[in-house]
Amino acid sequence: MGGELELALRRQQETSPGSGRYHRLTRSERWQGEQTAIIVCDVWDLHHCLNAVRRAEEFAPRLNQVLIEARKRGVTVIHAPSDCMPAYADHPARQRAMAAPRAADLPEEITAWCSRIPAEEQGVYPIDQSDGGEDDDPAEHVAWAAKLKAMGRNPGTPWKKQSELVEIDAQRDYISDRGDEVWNVLQQRGIQNVILAGVHTNMCVLGRPFGLRQMARNGKHVVLMRDMTDTMYNPQRWPYVSHFTGTDLIIGHIEKFVCPTMTSDQLLGGKPFRFAQDRRPHVVLVMAEDEYQTERTLPEFAAAQLGKRFRVSYVFGSDTERNEIPGLEAVREADVLLLSVRRRVLPAESLKIIRDYVAAGKPVVGIRTASHAFSLRGQELPEGFADWPELDAAVWGGNYQGHHGNQLRSMVERVAERQTHPILSGLPDEPFAQGGSLYKNTPLAEGAVELLRAKAEGQPDEPVAWTFQRADGGRSFYTSLGQRADFENPAFVRLLANAIAWAAGLETDSPEQQAAAAAPSDHWTLALVPASGAAATAAVAPLPATSTATDQPAWYRCVFRLPAAWQFGTVKIQLPAGGDVSAWCNGQSLRVAAPTEAGRGRLAVIPRDALYADDANLLVLRMDGQAASALAAAPTILAGEHQLALAGRWQLRRGDDSRWSNMPLPAKFGAPTDIVYQP
Repeated sequence: MGGELELALRRQQETSPGSGRYHRLTRSERWQGEQTAIIVCDVWDLHHCLNAVRRAEEFAPRLNQVLIEARKRGVTVIHAPSDCMPAYADHPARQRAMAAPRAADLPEEITAWCSRIPAEEQGVYPIDQSDGGEDDDPAEHVAWAAKLKAMGRNPGTPWKKQSELVEIDAQRDYISDRGDEVWNVLQQRGIQNVILAGVHTNMCVLGRPFGLRQMARNGKHVVLMRDMTDTMYNPQRWPYVSHFTGTDLIIGHIEKFVCPTMTSDQLLGGKPFRFAQDRRPHVVLVMAEDEYQTERTLPEFAAAQLGKRFRVSYVFGSDTERNEIPGLEAVREADVLLLSVRRRVLPAESLKIIRDYVAAGKPVVGIRTASHAFSLRGQELPEGFADWPELDAAVWGGNYQGHHGNQLRSMVERVAERQTHPILSGLPDEPFAQGGSLYKNTPLAEGAVELLRAKAEGQPDEPVAWTFQRADGGRSFYTSLGQRADFENPAFVRLLANAIAWAAGLETDSPEQQAAAAAPSDHWTLALVPASGAAATAAVAPLPATSTATDQPAWYRCVFRLPAAWQFGTVKIQLPAGGDVSAWCNGQSLRVAAPTEAGRGRLAVIPRDALYADDANLLVLRMDGQAASALAAAPTILAGEHQLALAGRWQLRRGDDSRWSNMPLPAKFGAPTDIVYQP
């Protein structure tokens, strides 16, 4: 039986080369079922992380329904529970996979783990998974490990087979965890389209020999089913966001650099799957103004302030067409809409998305130029476009009449009658300086509740922040603050974070909770090698820098991969000459020799039992003394006649903790794509 799959594939495209901002776009495609396969990655019966087991068991029944429907449409199903082939030695689906003839175009390295494809070099890997991503309660984790041991399972690798919640059709399906076998099946059946589902997105789904990277780099039309997956991410690690936000960040990375994504409802109908514990309201930030740089400040704000409690989507104006905002469809899924738009008009169907959202009585937050977001000034409306000059009064309850001169300094203070309003929680009692010119908004509409006022020298007071109950029943918050300097002011940052929580119907954090929730500064960050001093981290700003104090030891780490085809014998590392240097490979301490000649550096031999050929190897250096300021020379791997210079991005951390010499899991699982070196 054959059929078609009508898919909406989501991808992210840079707004312009080098901008670092991305439009989230969707395209429609129609795939033939007979030319499509679904690979089920590592949906094991058990896992060392109890929360991972719970989440897999929650989405597995839905995944099973996806496979049932896919088979009806002629889709090939390949079950890939890694390390579990002995359990299926006599299973017809396993025998079927092994019997597939060897493909004539078997890709090179299709049997190997893939840590990175070239496109990923453009981005910063969005999470730290080097602790293995365990997010269990510590006491529960100890009890779970004991239970696994009592069951006769290895607590570190307890999986034996695929979860019974995902059925295997013995008459039609395939079972394999080998990249070459999976490729053979795909080629035998003439399959060009591949859907990946299963766990874990940031590790196995991306990196396995049958995973997203291998499929993408070898020419398959591959997509991730983003609601039928999960990550191994611990919220106690950078960037200190909720587990589900960590998953979103990885999905975003995949959409930018690896392949598009889809959702299970495209086969089953209804809505995409959502974990029961994922209660985050969805905030959509729409940014289209070219005066105050909120296309930079708002994402920075959201990354620091919203990731623990909210799901966040970013919508940017076009860099080439002033009156286009690609990806506005995300507003249809929003629980809170934040506008930072200035004097744009849109195609009528695009503006209707925002009008419909507001008319539904949903909450809206606006900053600065949102008062005149969709209103031209003295210009004729282009044909086919729509404006909304009434937005200021109808949505914000505002009365924008221009602004005072930029040279006039204004001070912002609370409105006395609103001291206990939740949006003002944690703001200072004393006045603070506004970062830009003061907007004229007097008088506000009836029903507006003024929270902050400001006064410019020689001018009457003006409201600068207020709430408004709209005629459609929805709640709005607006502030005329929002210049770049305002985002550098903790008072404004707290105001905006509180306003978004208020709009979503959440309680605002108390000052004590805010202080407790502040992200730690003790983490690995990116650094350039070679570099000196502050220059080491200056060019990798997407990650916050750790302490630059040079009196602390500096720990550097990267990952390298040497092909077995090199036929190398003794492998050495040439290290910088200055200062005290200690080195480890995959956690094994290396003996670092003294420099043989001045300025020639020093050598360390990697024992063969510490090195994995054709796999990821973790190299860690500890620099003390003068050398701790930065790695002024790039280490080089010497393998027989071959050399591999480790120049580029490394991870850096300062302090003194012997645990940093290794990861608690193999580097291919724990290392980000940023720091991988291979020929």
